[in-house]
Formats: sequence, C-alpha cells, structure tokens
Amino acid sequence: MTWSILAHDPATGAFAVAVTTCNLAVGAAVPHLRAGVGAVATQSMTNRYLGPAILDAMQRGVAPALAIQGALAMDEGREIRQVHAIDIHGRTAAWTGGRCVEYCGHRTGQGWSVAGNMLANEAVVADTVAALIARPELPLPERMLAALDAGEAAGGDRRGRQSAALQLITTEDFNDIDLRVDDHQEPLAELRRLLGLWRAMREARLKEQPRRASPAGLIDLDVIEERFRAMGLPVKPR
Repeated sequence: MTWSILAHDPATGAFAVAVTTCNLAVGAAVPHLRAGVGAVATQSMTNRYLGPAILDAMQRGVAPALAIQGALAMDEGREIRQVHAIDIHGRTAAWTGGRCVEYCGHRTGQGWSVAGNMLANEAVVADTVAALIARPELPLPERMLAALDAGEAAGGDRRGRQSAALQLITTEDFNDIDLRVDDHQEPLAELRRLLGLWRAMREARLKEQPRRASPAGLIDLDVIEERFRAMGLPVKPR
C-alpha cells in the first residue's frame, strides 16, 4: 500500500525517510529514525513495533539484515509485513513478506533502500531507485522527493494517492525535518511545498534551538526582542 525510501548521508550523519501511499497519515506509522543509529520503514499491514526493535538492535551494533530477522522472528504476521532498514555504516537490508500484495518488492544499495507494495507495477520501485541515484548533487531531501515523483510517474500506489511524509534526523533526539501531508489530492506536490517553507522558515534557525551542543539554545534577549519588533509585536520593557 506504500513505497518508501531510506537514505544516509555520511558527510552530515543524516538519516532520512520519504514515503507516500493511498492511505491516511502515512507519516504517523511508517518512518522510524534514531540519530547516530539508523532509519527503518515498516509498511504493508504495518507493525509499528518493528521500527524501534530494529533500531534497538542496530544501536547495539547488529547489522540491518540480522536486526530485521530478529524483529520478524517475534512477529507471527511477518508474511504480510514489508520492512527495510539502514544503519550508520550505510548498510541496508529489506524484507518483503510472501503475502504482501503485488506489485511488491525492494531494492537496496550502499547508503539507500527502496521498498514498496500494492504498487501499479515493478517500474515504481525501479524508477524511484534510478531517480534517487541519478542526482547525487541535490540536497538529500530534494533528491528523495524527486525519486518519489519518478515512482509516482511510473504508476505509484495502484489505488491512488492520499498522504506523504519526509523525515530527517542528524545529531539530536528529534527530527530536523518532520513534514507530513496526511490527506491531500496531490500529496507529493504538497510535501514539496512544505519542504520549501521549511527551507525558508526553519532551516536557518535549527542551530538556535535547544540541542546537545547548546542545551538552552538562543536566549539572547536583544536578538529575540529585535525579531519581535521587526514583526510588529509588542516587547515588554525590561
């Protein structure tokens, strides 16, 4: 019912998941990311418990293939699951259960993985992969959205389209990017619009937020109050 991309950027340490489907709020169920560890997408009759279990194993140094195998060993519904994972070394692995709805399949490579089920045809995965690796000069989020666009052009979800999500994590316990289109006639176009807003409104101030390197974040009142004044907001006298 879904196809998704996992990717790792060794230069920044970023992990990212991009996903789209003809179902409500895909971003609430499929992506799982952990800074310094990896990323997982769990889909097709989704079992959300698989994501944390696989990340826990990879955090202990277990390779993605074995981490997936161990998590699925405890899931009696493994034949209707599809799951793939990527770790800090760029290693990838995937599982597509034998009872997932056609077309279903996955492709993996160093630093990336693509998996999908209930797709219009095999070209959805193939064209997503081709687009993902064809433009290495693009920033990772834009490259992943271009890849999803290619998969959509090849036929996408055989039922249609409804939701999409893009999540990216680097150094913190929370995502740098967490964009979700829960219900939209053109979810990929809307997701691209939201990414543009994130670039314009959020990206530059990520380093000002509370983070491991600066637990309080930006607290300079002169800077903060000047921004409020520029917005026409009243500032309480000190």
